[in-house]
Amino acid sequence: MTFKPIEELTFTDDFMFNAVMKNKEICIGLLERLLEIKIADIKYLEVQKSLKPYYNSKGVRLDVYVQGSDKIFDIEVQTYKPENLAKRMRYYQGIIDVDSLQRGTYYTELKQSFIIFICTFDPFGLNLPMYSFKNKCLQSDKLVLEDETLKVVFNTQSFNKENNLERKAILNYLYNNKASTDFTKKISTLVEDLKQSEKFKGEYMMINIRDYEIADRAKKEGIQQGFSQGAEQTKIETAKNLLTMNLSLEQIAQATSLPIEKIQELASEVTK
Repeated sequence: MTFKPIEELTFTDDFMFNAVMKNKEICIGLLERLLEIKIADIKYLEVQKSLKPYYNSKGVRLDVYVQGSDKIFDIEVQTYKPENLAKRMRYYQGIIDVDSLQRGTYYTELKQSFIIFICTFDPFGLNLPMYSFKNKCLQSDKLVLEDETLKVVFNTQSFNKENNLERKAILNYLYNNKASTDFTKKISTLVEDLKQSEKFKGEYMMINIRDYEIADRAKKEGIQQGFSQGAEQTKIETAKNLLTMNLSLEQIAQATSLPIEKIQELASEVTK
């Protein structure tokens, strides 16, 4: 398992993206320019936010979770095509709503929410720089379901087709790592500063070591599980052979270390 050298990190790398987006000014600036909205302030910003509303439900880890007075934003960066982007966005939306609405409150208190995926590829193949989705009536395009949710997917590959100059500059920077405006230069400067930060270097090294250990442990457990399964199958085959030699069930159980119940089960299979 190899890791990207710190000097090669760009804004679209998870660890770097999360570190840069902790900067409140850049976080607000990015959202305002991508979505063409104004954000007065944000009161909560968390990277790698874990949400799991129920003990036995599937949890999610959001790249960047931002909450304002009346809006919630989830910002994700995708450098590879996920298995099902649409259903992932659906699940993220639902789990954020469940997390944000406390027991005893009304549905009207749900905040306007934005699920944002920044992709370094074209997820839908239409060569558009931006795909926006709202719920509309199938019988009338003019009727929009006012649930105040918006799902937006950016395709940085098609930045040249973007008409909004600020957004175009951001998508260009995300795709080519070329800063052309004051805002993207500010991001680029912070990226380079972080690469020189001993604190950032230490945290990056530690997370890589942790990920390596997790992957190594999973590999070893998989090998050990394979050995265990193989040994179990050998015992079963041995027991079947012994059953044809008219040995007692107790003798076979003792010879193979299999439970007597398992030997009885095998005996019924052999006699069929």
